[in-house]
Amino acid sequence: MHKEELAYWLALWRTPGVGSSLFGNILERYPDLSSLFQLDGTQLRACGFNQVQISCLKGFHLGKASPLIEGVQRDLEWLEQSVLNHIVTWAHEEYPPLLRQIKGSPPLIFVRGDYSCLNLPQIAIVGSRNCSRNGRKLAHDFSGYFSEQGFITSSGLALGVDTFAHRGALAAGGKTVAVLAHGLDDLYPKRNRALAAEVVENGALVSELPIGVNPKPEYFPRRNRIISGLSLGVLVVEAALKSGSLITAHEAVDQGREVFAIPGSINDPLVKGCHGLIRNGAKLVENAQHVVEELAPLLGFMQQTNLDLDQTPQPFPYADGFRYADGSRYADGSSEARLLNSLEYEPVSLDKLVGLTGLAVAEVSSALVLLEMDGVVAQRQGGYYLI
Repeated sequence: MHKEELAYWLALWRTPGVGSSLFGNILERYPDLSSLFQLDGTQLRACGFNQVQISCLKGFHLGKASPLIEGVQRDLEWLEQSVLNHIVTWAHEEYPPLLRQIKGSPPLIFVRGDYSCLNLPQIAIVGSRNCSRNGRKLAHDFSGYFSEQGFITSSGLALGVDTFAHRGALAAGGKTVAVLAHGLDDLYPKRNRALAAEVVENGALVSELPIGVNPKPEYFPRRNRIISGLSLGVLVVEAALKSGSLITAHEAVDQGREVFAIPGSINDPLVKGCHGLIRNGAKLVENAQHVVEELAPLLGFMQQTNLDLDQTPQPFPYADGFRYADGSRYADGSSEARLLNSLEYEPVSLDKLVGLTGLAVAEVSSALVLLEMDGVVAQRQGGYYLI
């Protein structure tokens, strides 16, 4: 996107009172946003703008000195300061596909770090800021396991559970994503500055808020919908009844994401929020493998949604040949081929297949979904078998 075009996106997003819904409606009518800024007051009012917003838009088009122009200049200057700084809009192919699907997805996001990791499968971990020693260990260990299985851990860089979730992913050599409730020119909380620098090197910081915007209480619930929106599922570790983590969990439910919660003692106020989630349908988990086993099949589904599987076998290139949609051929050494060599005509459990193939749980689950769709294997009695 050209700098001039991006400036119009930034100006509209910075206009007071313009949210995702109004932005989307405007974009449908004016795909080239520059034409919006050339409308007169009557036309802008017909688009749903109030007088304050009309003054901002018309002033920006005329180049009058204003907070709006100054703000857009700050955004563009930040973008040019480093190759690590990115502004990704709905118009970019790189915009995270899962985030694009949610209601109220931000029309643009500011990213510092590797923005491509936003398109990789993520599991969000959220929980109490005032967590216990056990809560810190759980967040650290679960995120480390997720990293080993090929998932990125996303969270909010807050103190407590968020901090240890990010640290666990990094300690395992994985990537992590932190979604912030302020502009990326600053960092809150200050105590996590060093951690944020590590996240930039091994993942990304993300915010929908423009440069120079300071954190406010009302921004954190907005931030939470992005954490869940980027992820396949949300794991809640230690949440009291009024924990902000429950907002993320409820957002996840509304977005059609899986929600998981770790139980604890019935006398512990730090886990009463988790127990409430479980009573209302969240999946109770006792170890990280439970989460991965639930989410891994979704990886195969996500991959398959982009394939054209009609009645005619369609070839897809492999290194040494082709695989057809009817399952007639798989590349030697591929996950699918290794599974076919291990499967029998009687059900074999997922755990046993992991041991027989030496593949990670996520790889086995993803390949099994593909084989099922190809009509090569089926499920029965908690296992998979050849058909």
